[in-house]
Amino acid sequence: MKRKVWIWNHYGTKMFKDQAGRHYWFAENLVKLGAHPTIFCASTMHNSNESIPMGGQKYASDQLNGIPFVFVKTPEYKGNGRSRILNMITFYRNLFPVARQYAKRFGKPDVILASSVHPLTLIAGIKIAKKLGIPCICEIRDLWPETIVAYGALKRSSIIAKLLYLGEKWIYKKADALIFTMEGGKDYIVDKGWDQENGGPIDLNKVHHINNGVDLEMFDYNREFHTVEDEDLNNKETFKVIYTGSIGKANNVKKLVEAAEYIEFLGYQHIKLLIYGDGPEKEALEKYCQSKDLQNITFKGFVEKNKIPYILSKSNVNIMHFEQNSLKRYGASLNKMFEYFASGKPTISDCEFGYDQIQKYQCGMVVDNANVKQLSEAIIQFSQMSKAEYTLYCQNARIAAQDYDFTRLTEKLVDVLGVEKKEIQETYVGSNIDR
Repeated sequence: MKRKVWIWNHYGTKMFKDQAGRHYWFAENLVKLGAHPTIFCASTMHNSNESIPMGGQKYASDQLNGIPFVFVKTPEYKGNGRSRILNMITFYRNLFPVARQYAKRFGKPDVILASSVHPLTLIAGIKIAKKLGIPCICEIRDLWPETIVAYGALKRSSIIAKLLYLGEKWIYKKADALIFTMEGGKDYIVDKGWDQENGGPIDLNKVHHINNGVDLEMFDYNREFHTVEDEDLNNKETFKVIYTGSIGKANNVKKLVEAAEYIEFLGYQHIKLLIYGDGPEKEALEKYCQSKDLQNITFKGFVEKNKIPYILSKSNVNIMHFEQNSLKRYGASLNKMFEYFASGKPTISDCEFGYDQIQKYQCGMVVDNANVKQLSEAIIQFSQMSKAEYTLYCQNARIAAQDYDFTRLTEKLVDVLGVEKKEIQETYVGSNIDR
């Protein structure tokens, strides 16, 4: 039985601050089942100047709602340059003495769940688990180096890429089990020829899929108690199209601006686009809207995460955009998508993913690689839809959210951990670890 679970996520520090996120919700539900998870993360917080005070030690620890967090000492960094690489390497190196000290003090775990983004965390998990004589489950939330290659930052034929692919293959071979957040994880391994059927070393039976999702209980609580006073949101005369997220070149929010311009040109004055978020392209796009005197689009700026559920509940349709590249065929694991589902409102996506959830649940419309005209027509179509048809889309969205609620996703994780839920409840409910 795997009653003590170490969860390693370099960037899990933000979960401590937000009291939310994939591994926090996993841990929260594992605690309810009587297991004892501990989350290991960096002392630095990604995309923030904040960090955890270390007091000259290799690690610091704290608890959040009964979940222990271990903060591994790492140097501060900005951007994606050398300082960030140093931060990754330091996290990897410091995991070894921290794991040794923590295990000596509190006892070794029964299993390590090592999660990417970067692969060094997975390598550390495999090596340390071997030293402790326990299994290591590697969770793949981003395909490295495939993601870097797909976005053009690294040539597939380069020596660095080839070395990284060899490292990736080694991780998949050595892990006791693999969890992919994208549903096409097995497809990716087969495409690489790394599966046993193709003469490779990887047994596909140890490959699992647990997507990202949403904590519906928290979402519904925030929707009710963290409201926003906003005339645009409360205007019942408009058909509200909402986008939430970053506003950078990769997000291509310019397409939404051009869609608003086209919709206004066609005379659909009741349709309004509301853009929530911040980023380097926001100011330029606002100036563009002003130069065109667009009245049907408003940039609302940054809002706290706990306000998003209320905002989405006021939408009529939500917009999801993804840059077209080779990764999409393996499926999507975008956090935003599940918040959109939880809002109980339809989603329009301009990218058709492999194993596409919007199409599977019929909870929106997918127009692959949509141009401005196609995106505008999809918005207009929803604004003219009959109440019965629109309501069905809304109901399907909520059904999708229920299937990806973290209570259900944790049940899948329990299966991968090799723990019978009944056994955990009978044996460990009410027990305590001396911390």
